[in-house]
Amino acid sequence: MSIRIVRLGTTRAKGEGTRIGTVRRPPRGVPKSEFSKGNWYDVWFPTLAPSVETMKLGQAAATPAQWATFRRKFKAEMRSPEAKHALALLATLSHGTNLSVGCYCESEEHCHRSVLRELLLANGADVISR
Repeated sequence: MSIRIVRLGTTRAKGEGTRIGTVRRPPRGVPKSEFSKGNWYDVWFPTLAPSVETMKLGQAAATPAQWATFRRKFKAEMRSPEAKHALALLATLSHGTNLSVGCYCESEEHCHRSVLRELLLANGADVISR
């Protein structure tokens, strides 16, 4: 059993399990009834998404220093009790079921998904390699 880190809206991998949208906002122009059918997500879980302010920092990051600032701020947000509990829950679930977490960004390397991968691993999750 494991967690897969995915780009929302892409074709699901065989046995991927429940897809969790760790995004601040639902996909634009997509009715709620189509979220799962369109491979966006089965459950929306913004608890593990950057705040709007931090999200904008990440989207605008054009240099390694700017990206480092985004990572630092997002990691600080993930130290809140609610986020820490959510990470621990997903890590525990990864040992008994398949699930995935994702975001819309094209590249995981320039997305909060890369930080979530690190945090989930640090919490003992079984995370599928890229």
